[in-house]
Amino acid sequence: MLQDSTTGWSEPTATALLVLADGTVIEGYGIGAEGQRAGEVCFNTAMTGYEEIMTDPSYAGQIITFTFPHIGNVGVNDEDIESVNAASANGATGVVLHADVTEPANWRATRHLDAWLKARGIVGITGVDTRALTALIRDKGMQNAVIAHAPDGKFDVEALKRDAAALPSMVGLDLTPGVSTTQRIDWTEATWDLDTGYGVSGAPKYHIVALDFGVKRNILRLFAGRDCKVTVAPGNSSVEDILALKPDGVFLSNGPGDPAATGQWSLPLISELVERRVPTFGICLGHQMLALAVGAKTVKMRQGHHGANHPVQDLATKKVEVVSMNHGFAVDRESLPANVRETHVSLFDGSNCGIALTDKPAFSVQHHPEASPGPRDSHYLFDRFLEMIDAEKARAA
Repeated sequence: MLQDSTTGWSEPTATALLVLADGTVIEGYGIGAEGQRAGEVCFNTAMTGYEEIMTDPSYAGQIITFTFPHIGNVGVNDEDIESVNAASANGATGVVLHADVTEPANWRATRHLDAWLKARGIVGITGVDTRALTALIRDKGMQNAVIAHAPDGKFDVEALKRDAAALPSMVGLDLTPGVSTTQRIDWTEATWDLDTGYGVSGAPKYHIVALDFGVKRNILRLFAGRDCKVTVAPGNSSVEDILALKPDGVFLSNGPGDPAATGQWSLPLISELVERRVPTFGICLGHQMLALAVGAKTVKMRQGHHGANHPVQDLATKKVEVVSMNHGFAVDRESLPANVRETHVSLFDGSNCGIALTDKPAFSVQHHPEASPGPRDSHYLFDRFLEMIDAEKARAA
């Protein structure tokens, strides 16, 4: 409420709107870029790592609602961006926040979140009851929406409703061409240290080719920090292109959109690599596409999994890991063929979170074990992949 000496109390003017496909209109105050953006609204329960989340290419085509109220309080910096192309706005299209963004209070901060959002073209809205919006998503599922920011508070609400209602479903959308690299990249950056910053990979013991469907930087860093030469290749590379690089193993990256849609052009490559016994490790979208490549199916989830606090059980060790997740599709466990073993399950809803082939050196997980942001419980999976490579080399010797 604002107090005027002559008119008394008055409501402040809303300068941003979130308009859902079902016609729901949520008012708030705009931050970041002006104009309007469209996407599927999801909620993320992470308490830290908002910059990494918003620059995760897996969020392309989505508007993120943060359930944690204080977002932006530690500012942003150039080191915590997760998309490989740091200058490209290939993550979330919009962001929904509860509290106003404060001035940054962190020694690593180089910019205010508002200025950073403007630079990346991300539209934001604050002052929203994000708990109520989260409850709505849980009740009705993830909806498409338009998020709009106009400093003068003037909106054509009916037009925004029509725009939101006309947006295509995420089902059937292949969003990877907009986030994948178009040329090979030799990746050398290793993990971060408080005293020295990011390291550099040393003498390589393994050569990992990462098929980029929207890969995150910290995945590549964890490989580089494990004596790996890392080559990032476009997701639409040919079998001949990949085999010519003579990889010890191939990594299938995370990414956005419907895995079945991306699979229409990517599955022949993945199937051929698996058939040739090239050790293969997939994460998130890569997990889903490995499953599709061996004959399983994927399904759209009602509200998806987005957060850094999801419990997952490794069925082999019975260990429960707290992990980072970001996905709106899942592998249908009932469709897994006989030569595929389920390795991990979500303890939230029992959905599939990992598979391993029993007759080929290939496995994958639904969660993001690189933990950027999130817990580091699943870092062992990178070691498991390198052990698989060693075992396959010994078998072939």
